[in-house]
Amino acid sequence: MENMTKTEIMQKYARHEGDTGSAEVQIAVLTADINKLNEHIRQHKKDHASQRGLMKKIGHRRNLLAYLRKTDVQRYRELIKSLGLRR
Repeated sequence: MENMTKTEIMQKYARHEGDTGSAEVQIAVLTADINKLNEHIRQHKKDHASQRGLMKKIGHRRNLLAYLRKTDVQRYRELIKSLGLRR
């Protein structure tokens, strides 16, 4: 998922044409943001503001994943497999 723009991610994980708000799309976009912030924080260890933003994004993604797992387990399993989460 490296070097993908937000629109490319949305197109890849959209459930239908023009889908920007489904749980899958939101989780995929958050995962890209989280990966980018992780790289930033590795270089700038004392950047606590970015670290706080990272924690907020991780919490938001966790809540969305819990929602998706509760509503549709099959979609949840496919998503975590394609994103490479839960190693």
